[in-house]
Amino acid sequence: MSPHPAQTGAVNCAADPVSDARGVLDRCDELAAVSAIEHGIERVHLSPEHARVNEMAAAWMAEIGMRTWRDQAGNQWGRLEGREPGLPALVLGSHLDTVTDAGRYDGVLGVTSAIEVARRLAPRACELPFALEVVAFSDEEGTRFSTALMGSFAVAGNWHEDWWDRADRDGTTVREAAEAFGLDPARVHEAARRREELVGYLELHIEQGPHLEAADRPLAVVTSIAGARRFTGRVVGEARHAGGTPYPKRRDALVGASEVVLAVERLAVERGGIATVGRLQAFPGGVNVVPGLVEFSLDVRAEHDEDRDALVEAIRAYAEQFCAGRGLEFELSEVHNAAGVYCDAGLVESVTAAITATGDAEPLRIWSRAGHDAMAIAAIAPVAMIFVRCEDGISHAPGENVTPADVAAGLDAFEAAVLDLAARRS
Repeated sequence: MSPHPAQTGAVNCAADPVSDARGVLDRCDELAAVSAIEHGIERVHLSPEHARVNEMAAAWMAEIGMRTWRDQAGNQWGRLEGREPGLPALVLGSHLDTVTDAGRYDGVLGVTSAIEVARRLAPRACELPFALEVVAFSDEEGTRFSTALMGSFAVAGNWHEDWWDRADRDGTTVREAAEAFGLDPARVHEAARRREELVGYLELHIEQGPHLEAADRPLAVVTSIAGARRFTGRVVGEARHAGGTPYPKRRDALVGASEVVLAVERLAVERGGIATVGRLQAFPGGVNVVPGLVEFSLDVRAEHDEDRDALVEAIRAYAEQFCAGRGLEFELSEVHNAAGVYCDAGLVESVTAAITATGDAEPLRIWSRAGHDAMAIAAIAPVAMIFVRCEDGISHAPGENVTPADVAAGLDAFEAAVLDLAARRS
């Protein structure tokens, strides 16, 4: 009898992998139709749209024989048992929530691909040395409540109690939204998984950058994920009549904030980090009023946490000095802090072997500039990721695009990584 793929780690490619890829992309299209906005895609945490896509994912999981459940943080799960019931699980997944005016593949492709890999492996799951689970995380983006990774942090046992009081732009708190969603805030701890329950976590994701396209490669091994810190900032001046206030007496908060924004980019480039002001609003907002207050967002990242933190302090020091010189006050309050993580060496070996098996003799290795649910799960399990090329590196925008051929390669590598890990554990 010839050895089983779960014993050899061999790629068990579908008879028509591009057809499978088109099926995965069709599901991405179906999910894209579930949106809170008419022209575009927006699905935020604990919304009716979140509930609907969870139901769709659960139905697809159930179709292939997975036991399904929604946890008390709003994450959707499915499970196939391994060669005996109750084994620790290898988890595949990503997220289904989006930014506003999103593309259709960020996170979503990882969930639909995970379900497809589970479908391929379902007939042979009883031979795997671990259970196979798929998860659709609930709040990777943080769009609604301005803090990211709530779903995966809950799974990692790192829920923050002060999150319950965070409010969205309509004043609805996380607690109120959770109760309306059908969750019991007092039971959120039940979403946490124990280390001994998990073999590891694998995530397939579009690159969200141009490096694969520049190298003309469909896939890459992710080596690490940059830690991100996010802030709300304020520049406080004095609102006065635009016509009647001479320049020497002006304390224009928008002029100060504009200089801070320019410094953010300059300092990031100088230090090899990434820093972005994505939102800026002046108050009171009259065309004939000198702005007395500006509120803005700040997102800072780097490959290494110490470099990221040094960049934050450089931005803070410059902004405080410049604003003081113009009679302005500068304030910076942290709202999110996710440490960078290194992908697990053993799982990276499996991912590397899997991409090699698809025909790439020397897989590209990339550190992720974007954050992912894998960052939170790394606290309780080994993690690794596969990047799939996306057109022009566009993400978090309607122009997100991938090809069926690249997705087919990603599916084969995703499946092969599971089988390689199974072979190593056997």
